[in-house]
Order: sequence, then structure tokens, then C-alpha cells
Amino acid sequence: MKKYVLPLLMIVAVILLNGCGSSEKVAYFQNANDVSLTESKGLYDAHIRPKDILTITVSTTDPLASRPFNLVVSNPLQDNGYINNAGGSLQTYLVDNDGLINFPIIGKIKVGGLTKTQCEDMITEKIKPYMSDSEKPVVTVKMASYKVTVIGEVQRPGTFPVAQEKINVLEAIAQAGDLTIYGKRDNVMLVREKPDGEKEIHRLDLNDANLFNSPYYYLQQNDVIYVEPNRVKAKNSSIGQSTTIWFSFIGIVTSVASLLVTILKD
Repeated sequence: MKKYVLPLLMIVAVILLNGCGSSEKVAYFQNANDVSLTESKGLYDAHIRPKDILTITVSTTDPLASRPFNLVVSNPLQDNGYINNAGGSLQTYLVDNDGLINFPIIGKIKVGGLTKTQCEDMITEKIKPYMSDSEKPVVTVKMASYKVTVIGEVQRPGTFPVAQEKINVLEAIAQAGDLTIYGKRDNVMLVREKPDGEKEIHRLDLNDANLFNSPYYYLQQNDVIYVEPNRVKAKNSSIGQSTTIWFSFIGIVTSVASLLVTILKD
């Protein structure tokens, strides 16, 4: 029966090699050559939402013309009780639940749902009546609170500010250091809050190049990405990884040894 020993050992070696390889797909966009990206055409513009914090600046050739629209917040007292002599900062505007802000001179205006460019154009038209016909004001709107959160099986989970007011899911994951080997790449969860406060959940497949065509490829402010652990990580959650490997190896070796002893006795 010794002639069966070598083939048997080869079979065991194949099983061990297959067991060492991960069964999870780790490569992104595996079907990239087969997917048309025509639907992904178009530039993304973020829309102002309730609870956004806006910085609005009005610029004019005559500084006195724009001064009433550029409110400055005074600096607080220092520890010694004296006022900080450094220049103050521009007033920010918190968008309320109805999408409104209270802007100087003009009063309450609806900005919720507008893009930054639309908001700038609207404010420009509203402040023109308060200036001379020769004055051409320039309004600049910035979203000071644009951020996204990435948690779960990534290298550096956290909340990340977005200065350019535009970020896609891949950029957000890159900010978090990419997925660990234990992260589910084909079932990433996106949690989004609608303007009315209702939460919605969407599933994204990073293995599929159709992600580029997804309406959820670009993230909105305050989106949360959650990367779930795969089954390997779940099984190892209560036991150290090295301990699990050793137990598996010892079990396989014991089984093979017992089988060989049985065969050699025949």
C-alpha cells in the first residue's frame, strides 16, 4: 500500500494550498473591459442641504458697497480678560431644516437644494438693488461643513473633511487607507440622509466597474460608508488569527497522519 502514499500526499498538498488562498475577490473593477462608461458622463455639483454651514463673501470695487453683506464675528476674550486684537472671522450661515438662511439686509432666503453656483447667482440678484448700477458684485459661497465618514474594515476609519465639495466613494476609501484584506468588496454599505431626515441604505460593489455609472458614485455631505467584515474575519473575531491557523494546521496534520497509519497497516 506504500504506492498510495505519494499520490495521497500530493492531494493533501493541493488541499493545503487551496486552503491558504483567499476565496474572497479582492481585485477592484474585475469587468472593467466589458462595461460601458457612457452613463458616467457629466460633472457633479453638490447641493446645499439642511444643517450645512455656508461661508458667503460679497466682493465689490467699492469696499463700502459690500461691507453690509460681509458681517464679521468679533474674536472672544483671551485668558487674561483682554479682547484678542487679531482680525475677526467672517460670519457663517447655518442652513435650517427648511433650507433657509438669514442673510444681512435681504433677510431670510431659500438656499436648500441649490448648487453653489445657483446660490451665488441668486444672492447676486438680490443684493444688486442695494448698489449703484455701475457696481457688479461678485458672490462666493463655500460649504464649510462638507465631510464624509468611513468605518469598518478599512485601515484608518474616521470622518474626513472635503475641501473641494466633491468626493467619490473611491476617494473616500483612499482617505481611510483602503480596505483591509478582510473587507467585503462586493457589498459596501452607503448610509445617506435625505433632506427630510429619512435615512436610506445603498449597496455598492467595488468588484464591478458599473460602480462608475452608479448615481451613488459621488458622495453627498455627511454620507457614511461602512465596510463589512468577510466570513474569515467573522470566524476569527473571538480567536486570534495565528491561533486559528495553528488549530487548523494541527487538525489537518493529525488527520493525515491517522490516514497514513491506517493505510500502511493494510
